[in-house]
This record gives sequence, C-alpha cells and structure tokens, in this order.
Amino acid sequence: MKKLYLLAALFALFQTTPALADHLVESYVARLGHSDHYNSYGEPLSSVAAIIRQDRANYHVFGRSDREDEGDNYFASKHNRAILETILRNSRLSRPVLSEIVNGEPLVKITIWSEGYGDDYIDVRVIRD
Repeated sequence: MKKLYLLAALFALFQTTPALADHLVESYVARLGHSDHYNSYGEPLSSVAAIIRQDRANYHVFGRSDREDEGDNYFASKHNRAILETILRNSRLSRPVLSEIVNGEPLVKITIWSEGYGDDYIDVRVIRD
C-alpha cells in the first residue's frame, strides 16, 4: 500500500509540474503606457501581443519609454519582437490580465521561459502599484 501511495505521489508531481524542465530566459518590468497602445502610424492596438510588442519597439527602436520600463536583451532582437504573437499563444495569461493590458496602462512583470525544445513562452503578471 505504501508503494502505491509513493507511485501516486510521483505521478501527481510529474503531471502538475511540467515547468521543472523549463528555464528562465529573461525577466523585466514595463509600464504599458498610453504610447504603447498605439502603433507607429497612431492607430490604436487591441491585442496584448501588439501592445507588448509596441512597448518593446518603443523602448529598443524609438527610444521612447515609460519611467518604470526596464531593458531586456530578448526583445532587443527584431526577430523576437516579430514572433511575440506566436510566443504568447504558448503562454498562460488569465482573462483579467488580458483585459487590464488592453483596457488600461498597467505595470507588468514579463518573464520569458524556454521549454528547452525551442518553444518559448511568456508569463505576464500585473504589478499592483
């Protein structure tokens, strides 16, 4: 009976913690401010991916940043900014976070993870300030 409990516990551990093999790529804090909600042509953005991508383009390309914005190496790459939509599809973002980003100007902590098979994903958390 003891072995059965041990096997069940091990099975549960491996089923609930797939992130054990994942590794941290990078983490930064950014204010997704007013200018991040508009593209380079002044058109409003309506998706989380587009807003985060614009924030990083504003920071890395246009030299426009909010006071709280931190730098990062990952999105300094034009290629990585271009694949942001794909990376976000692999991510686990809650509806309240999605809504807060699209409808507000939150301070967020963005953490980029790699699953080790070339599949990166992003964790986005709103920081209450």
